Amino acid sequence: MEQGPAGRDVAVVIGAGIGGLAAARVLAPRYRRVLVLDRDELPDSPTPRRGVPQGNHGHVLLVAGQQALERLFPGLDAELVAAGATPFDPGTGLRLHRYGRVYPPLATDLRLVSMSRPLLETRLRRRVLGLPTVALRTGTAVAGLTGTGTAVAGGHAGDGEAIRADLVVDCSGRGSRSDRWLAALGYPAPAALEVRVGVGYATRLLHRDPGDLPGAVGVFVLPTPPDEKRVGLVVPVEDDRWLVSLGGWHGAHAGPGDDGFRAHAAALPEPSIAALLARARPAGQIVTITFPASRWRRFDRLARPAAGYLALGDAVCSFNPVYGQGMTCAAMQAEELGRVLDRYPRAGVAMSRAFHRAVARVIATPWRFAVGGDFAFAETTGARPPAIGLLNRYGRAVQRASQSDPVVRRAFTGVQQLVRPPAALFSPAVVARVVRGARRADRA
Repeated sequence: MEQGPAGRDVAVVIGAGIGGLAAARVLAPRYRRVLVLDRDELPDSPTPRRGVPQGNHGHVLLVAGQQALERLFPGLDAELVAAGATPFDPGTGLRLHRYGRVYPPLATDLRLVSMSRPLLETRLRRRVLGLPTVALRTGTAVAGLTGTGTAVAGGHAGDGEAIRADLVVDCSGRGSRSDRWLAALGYPAPAALEVRVGVGYATRLLHRDPGDLPGAVGVFVLPTPPDEKRVGLVVPVEDDRWLVSLGGWHGAHAGPGDDGFRAHAAALPEPSIAALLARARPAGQIVTITFPASRWRRFDRLARPAAGYLALGDAVCSFNPVYGQGMTCAAMQAEELGRVLDRYPRAGVAMSRAFHRAVARVIATPWRFAVGGDFAFAETTGARPPAIGLLNRYGRAVQRASQSDPVVRRAFTGVQQLVRPPAALFSPAVVARVVRGARRADRA
C-alpha cells in the first residue's frame, strides 16, 4: 500500500474499547497503517473482559451515540438486532419512575437498542479488523510515550519495544497514565475537574421469558433526591436474558449476596424490579463495582498541548455511569476526530488544540446533566458548576412537568438523548409549559 499524505503514515490507538474502535474506524481511511494496542487478550465471543470492569454491568447507548456509530459503521443497528439486541422507543418501552410516579407511555419517535456492552464491542471489533489498514495487537501494555518536547513520536511497550507513530490516540480509559507520560516528555498535565459521587452497584443476569415485564421492555427507577439515593435498572440483552443493576449514590449500594440484592430491589419506590427478581431464574452470579468520582481532564485548556497526541473517551472524561453517557460521548468524539483530521493535514499543535476543544464541546452538555444530578445530593463534593442550584431546580420542574405534558416530555427526552440542544428546554413556550406542568404535579 502506498504511503498516505505527509505525516499520515502510522497512527497508533491505545485501547480497543468502544472509543478506540470508533477512533480506528475514523483513522483507517486517513492513514496508511493503523495499529490498535490493548493489554487484554480479547475474547472472540461477547463476554466481559478484565480491562473493562464495567462490562458486566448495564450500558446504555443514547440515541446520539447510536446514530454516530451507525454513521461510522453502516448497518450496525440491524446487525445488533439480528444478534439478539432489542430495539424500543424510550418513551413507550421504558418504564421510568421518578418523583413519585411512573411516567405515562408517550411515543417519542426515537429508537434505542438494548444489548450488553460485550456484544457491542465484539461487533465493532469485527468490523474494524475487516478494514485493510488496521491491525490489532493484544496482550500489549503501553508503558509510555516517546518523542521530544516538540512532538510525541509514538510509544513504548512494557517490554521496551519502541512503536513509532505519526499520531497517538489515547483511548486507554479512566486509568490512562497520560499525566505521567506527558510529564516525562516535558509537557504539562491537564487540570482535572472531579466530582465525588460514591456510586456503587451490583448486577445479575436473569433468564428472560415472555410476559416477565407486562407492558414494558425495560425498567429504570431513579431516586427523588435528596432523601432517596437508590437506583434500579432492568434492560433486555441478547440470548433471552435480563440484565438487572441495583445501586445508588453515597453508600446506598446493594447489600451482599442474594438477600442483599433482593432487599435493595424491595426498597425501591416502584415494585417492578422486585417482582421480576421473584419470578425470573438467575443466569449468572452477582457482580459488583464502585465508582467513586466523575473526572474530566481539561486537555482543551492546555496552553501547550502535545503535538501528535490526542486523548478520547474516558481518557478525557469518565462520567457517573448511572447516566449512560460514556459510550455515546466516545462515539461522538470519534466523529469529531474525523472532522479535525480533514481540516489539519499534520498532527501538530493546531490539530491537538482543535480536537480537544471539539471534545470539550461534546462533553459540556452531558457533564452538566450528570454533575447537576449528582449535586442534588448534599454528600456530593467537588467542582460545582456555576448556578447549579438554579439549574437543578429548573431541571426538577422539567422532569415533573414531563409527567403530564407531552411537549415538555419530548423536548426533555431529546436533550437527554443528546439529539437536541439544551436550548430546546429554555424557549419561552417550553418554559411556560414547564411552570404550568410543575404546578400541576405539585397539586397532584
